[in-house]
Amino acid sequence: MPPQDVKQQARKLVEDLPEDITWDDLVYEVITRREVEKGLADSQAGRTTPVDDVAKEFGISE
Repeated sequence: MPPQDVKQQARKLVEDLPEDITWDDLVYEVITRREVEKGLADSQAGRTTPVDDVAKEFGISE
């Protein structure tokens, strides 16, 4: 994403937050947004792991 788009989206994110937000709240929102976008990009690029494989890796039976 071009830097200008990031700045515009960051401004919108801040503007949409409640007035009583803390710095910790802001950091949480920014990091959550980043991680969701990374996850969506991975999914669109086919970089995923089937649920059955993850369950096996962690010894979880379905």
